[in-house]
Amino acid sequence: MFVVGATARAAAELLGVHRNTAASFFMGLRKLIASKLPSYELSEEVEADESYFRGKPKGKQGRGAAGKVALFGLLKRGAKV
Repeated sequence: MFVVGATARAAAELLGVHRNTAASFFMGLRKLIASKLPSYELSEEVEADESYFRGKPKGKQGRGAAGKVALFGLLKRGAKV
């Protein structure tokens, strides 16, 4: 059973299985999906950056703040992202 945006823990509760079982299944799916994607070799100069986004600027700021969505990117100079 899959629900868009659901965590392994939420799926485990919905299905009535242990959270480790659901996490293991999710990891297997991620590996299967990754095996079908083209691979990219990064060498020479590579930039990495992260940003955190959320709708309302209330409460705690920075990495530990709840409700933020992390975005991580890699860029090889002179190439596509």
